[in-house]
Amino acid sequence: MDTTDFALRGDYITLDALLKATGWASSGGDAKAAIADGRALVNGEAETRRGRKLRAGDVVEFDGHRAAIQAAA
Repeated sequence: MDTTDFALRGDYITLDALLKATGWASSGGDAKAAIADGRALVNGEAETRRGRKLRAGDVVEFDGHRAAIQAAA
């Protein structure tokens, strides 16, 4: 599984917003449903809170994709 670096624009991004920003979910509703189904992993653990704040150093896996959250430059 390839890892994509995702640069933050602020201090954090929510899990549902990340799925939309990366194109892994086509809409907020799709992101919400996928997260509720436990399809998203944050740092290797299933995460069901769509508002989970992701910060630099977190790693998200979703449907065969992986993103490493990077600090804003």
